[in-house]
Amino acid sequence: MPMFTSYDGTELAYRTEGRGEPLVCLAGGPMRDAAYLGDLGGLTAHRTLVLLDARGTGASAAPADPGTYRCDRQVGDVEALRRHLGLERLDLLGHSAGGNLATLYAAAHPERIRSLVVVTSAGRALGVLTTDEEWDEAAEVFADRPWYPGARAALDAIGPDTPPARVREIVAPFGYGRWDAAAQEHAAGEAEQANDLAAPVYHGEGAYTPEATRRALAALTAPVLVLAGERDPGPTPAKAAEAAAFFPNAELVVLPGAGHFPWVDDADAFVRPVAAFLDPEVRTVTVDGVRLAYRVRGSRGAPPVVLVHGRGENSTTWARIAAELSADHRVYAVDLRGHGLSDRPGRYGFDAFRDELGGFLKALGLAGATVVAHSMGGGSAYLLAAAEPDLVGRLVLEDVPVFFPLDPPRPPAVRPEGPLGFDWEIVPSTDAQLNAPDPAWREELTAIKAPTLVVAGGPTSHVRQDRLSWLADRIPDARLVAVDAGHLVHTDAPDAFLAALRSFGL
Repeated sequence: MPMFTSYDGTELAYRTEGRGEPLVCLAGGPMRDAAYLGDLGGLTAHRTLVLLDARGTGASAAPADPGTYRCDRQVGDVEALRRHLGLERLDLLGHSAGGNLATLYAAAHPERIRSLVVVTSAGRALGVLTTDEEWDEAAEVFADRPWYPGARAALDAIGPDTPPARVREIVAPFGYGRWDAAAQEHAAGEAEQANDLAAPVYHGEGAYTPEATRRALAALTAPVLVLAGERDPGPTPAKAAEAAAFFPNAELVVLPGAGHFPWVDDADAFVRPVAAFLDPEVRTVTVDGVRLAYRVRGSRGAPPVVLVHGRGENSTTWARIAAELSADHRVYAVDLRGHGLSDRPGRYGFDAFRDELGGFLKALGLAGATVVAHSMGGGSAYLLAAAEPDLVGRLVLEDVPVFFPLDPPRPPAVRPEGPLGFDWEIVPSTDAQLNAPDPAWREELTAIKAPTLVVAGGPTSHVRQDRLSWLADRIPDARLVAVDAGHLVHTDAPDAFLAALRSFGL
């Protein structure tokens, strides 16, 4: 395990895991071995996690002066780690009590923060406190759970002489959105990971000066992501919002159904907003309560082009096309709901994607943009162009479905093994609409005003090419071009696809 020497000579340990740029992670507890963070739900697929064992925990040495367990005195440990790693600026994540340390570090060294993620963290450093009474009241969110009556009685019986190990056992079920086997296994590790002697010192007298911290944070220009669990008694989403308000450039995300350890409750739901926030190429916008990730390239003020992926894909499928178009366009590539780094709200269908795409264009002020859309995204795009003809300036439809009932209908799809980059529920939802589409979707095509290019993939595509000819004839100002590449024209024949776009005037 790598080691480094902190400001007072204490030898500290950290582990690294994952790929990509480093993300320094500070554990909570307080004073708990960083092992409980695991791989943060698979965040290692996006970043290299640098997981610091705080002094006196895990593989790190205990300090000569126990007073240095105090949160403010560990700021120097984070700075020593930064120097050891040779990083000019840090991407920094703090969980729970570790969020206070991350906040104090950002206040002391605002110029060293590139981005800050604060996960389910009590805002003691900012003066945002949760009283025992408030925590007890918030814990009633679990009143419908079968374990609640017994846990509540044990909670109410906690007194000053209750051993820390017993307190942890009693409180544990309240820390998770679901008290299932995974949560119980995660909670069981705390007994051997916690430094019970150091924990009381961490939040000890003098650790925090909230007014001074809030003033110092005025100099923090880096973006901040504050994550709260919907079912976390401390901090509640309301308390997290109160803390977020003290950061100059903060975004609050509340994770549905999650507790204090959101990566245990729903790893994917935790990773998506964090990965999107940390990726400098990704931005987010909320449309009808759904957080959508998107990528932008090209000069501000250049003509806008919006790229819409097909089913099971995401914005990265457009990398080559976006790079070429960005020479003379402002290019926006969106992750539709349920895909990529966007939310997975659980309601899907061509009509849902249609409305979402419309909301995306309006939210970003892109009325009149050219929309280039593939497959499922293309079907949704032409439904939008028919429903709101003035919203789409020009339209490119790449090997899209045409809404005639499928004959024979698609049989029920079987979910493949392993993790997916999209919500599987999209498949049965859209298959049902392809089998029995709304007849109005064909009838409304004549309302499309946008000049339209229909790109057909040729005989190796699974899409009926005669239907695409029909579609081009039905849309008032449309023309058809065939590229013999199959269904994935823009990825399998990018030069030919780009040539078609350029001939269309892009």
